[in-house]
Amino acid sequence: MSTSTTNQQAERPGPTPRLAVLGTGVMGETVLAGALRAGWSPAEVVATVRRAERGQELRERHGVDTTTDNVEAVRGAGLVVVAVKPKDVAGLLAQVSEHLAQGAVVVSVVVGLRARFYEDRLPAGTSVVRVMPNTPSVIGAGVSAVSGGTAASEDDVSLVERLLGETGLVVRVAEKDQDAVGALSGSGPAYVFYVVDALAEAGVLLGLTRAVALELATATVLGSARMLDETGEHPVILREKVSSPGGTTVAALRALDEGGVRAAFLSALEAARDRSQELAAALEAQG
Repeated sequence: MSTSTTNQQAERPGPTPRLAVLGTGVMGETVLAGALRAGWSPAEVVATVRRAERGQELRERHGVDTTTDNVEAVRGAGLVVVAVKPKDVAGLLAQVSEHLAQGAVVVSVVVGLRARFYEDRLPAGTSVVRVMPNTPSVIGAGVSAVSGGTAASEDDVSLVERLLGETGLVVRVAEKDQDAVGALSGSGPAYVFYVVDALAEAGVLLGLTRAVALELATATVLGSARMLDETGEHPVILREKVSSPGGTTVAALRALDEGGVRAAFLSALEAARDRSQELAAALEAQG
């Protein structure tokens, strides 16, 4: 697995083809904003919306063109991002398929759907790149896993990595691993929020005020993540540095193990992966 970072991408700006973002909910707007930070000019970007008020909002915030017409948006676009709800993808592809520019790269940020789902519904040889982003991408601290479809070239995948570089970490994975990525980093922010809430609630039960407990839990998770990132040390090593023999932390960790926390995380990720596969299979069967 290779990674690409914002700094590396910034050193090789390259051309920025016209970009069409089809669907501008949270993730669609996140990709749009990241593209502008990565070097795309607002004049090179068009976004589709359902409501005129949303279009006005995006024009004022980002300076890009907007339209309610997906066909109009894809004409002349070299990079087309599909960011609609999974149930709407098949209908959208039927709309735009024959209007895609020759050589256009189609990028899916839709959970669960495989590149083949797009390839089966688009002109033969269309380059499709599948992406699994997560919600911290909204603040530039996300993770996006990128996989190329059967017709995607190295340049196509690199272009998508550059598109996403300003939204956070970008990693390249085999498409067979995308469901696992979705279970880990795609759904992962929810697990972290769950843990922070559990820590804060425990702090309240131990006598802290709710505000102080939440502040301590949030800062602890944030600082620990930064320490992992900046030191490059394995989490086991860092955990051992906090755990004095016979001390309070060892007692706490033993309680977590007895409570089956590690096994529960494995079960959670398996459940998320399996559900992703079920939803994808249902959509493929429909279309």
